[in-house]
Amino acid sequence: MKRVLITGGAGYVGSVLTPTLLARGYDVTVFDVLYYGADGLPSHPKLSLVEGDIRDTEKLAKAFDGVDCVLHLACISNDPSFELDENLSQSINFDCFEPMVLAAKQAGVKRFVYCSSSSVYGVSDQPNVTEEHPLVPLTLYNRFKGMCEPYLHKHLSDDFTGVVIRPATLCGYSPRQRLDLSVNILTNHAVNADRITVFGGAQLRPNLHIRDMVAAYELMIEAPKESVQGQTFNIGYENLSIAEIANVVQRVVLEEFPEKGELPIQTQESDDKRSYHINSDKIRRVLGFQPKFRVEDAVRDLCVAFREGKLPNSLEDPRYFNVRTMKEVSAS
Repeated sequence: MKRVLITGGAGYVGSVLTPTLLARGYDVTVFDVLYYGADGLPSHPKLSLVEGDIRDTEKLAKAFDGVDCVLHLACISNDPSFELDENLSQSINFDCFEPMVLAAKQAGVKRFVYCSSSSVYGVSDQPNVTEEHPLVPLTLYNRFKGMCEPYLHKHLSDDFTGVVIRPATLCGYSPRQRLDLSVNILTNHAVNADRITVFGGAQLRPNLHIRDMVAAYELMIEAPKESVQGQTFNIGYENLSIAEIANVVQRVVLEEFPEKGELPIQTQESDDKRSYHINSDKIRRVLGFQPKFRVEDAVRDLCVAFREGKLPNSLEDPRYFNVRTMKEVSAS
């Protein structure tokens, strides 16, 4: 399983995952439309970059040739970006999914890992949402993420292994940084606007450090077939309310930048009702996976990146915010 193709491999997760897999000795192909460029990818003899749209099944099928494992990350990610152009988003997040799975299987790919989302649970008052919990998506983004899952299961066979993962909300530093995710948003505002604005606050969010996400992907490549075939795994670590995240951010940023003196937290109403507390015991029980990094670590990593000037113009530059970039894509 040493030849891996990552759809969306130049994105927020991909630009951390790709160099990690290269360092582990994998041959990596990144298939990406490059809406956000490829600056986060290294120059490496075992890296092939294919600029392409996952809706182009013919081009994708050619890229699958000789590949052992596909990690499918590519999508229009987050609700605001999805809603900008629902037809475009549906065509990318759902319509092309089954043709992609079939193309991978026909090309001789041995394993297909689908990155769904824990947001498929929508809203739940259950204290521990396991993989068996009903999917109650509140948005089209959540809905289509969940609707893809059975299309992978439909085509599994003895020579084609498939596994679905439902990650928590990611956080932390990446060479292709996103600053539109809850922990990252609050940290950016704390460091660069000297305030923390909380919308709502009571909503529960499961969180996962980007480095733990990368470790989980590598595990999905290497895990025995019998342990992952047809399985679905939640992957999260700390379940915190938005208000609790704000308190962590406030404490860590003041430790990293004591010259700020104080950092007020302002609370505003929100119409975002998503709230769920996921349980990730299954992946620990079946595969022995245990996350290592906390929300606090993500905040510290971002503080270092801000201090070192790695994220210039972080409040305004569209490249950090998916919805702003997608507005440019939709307008073009």
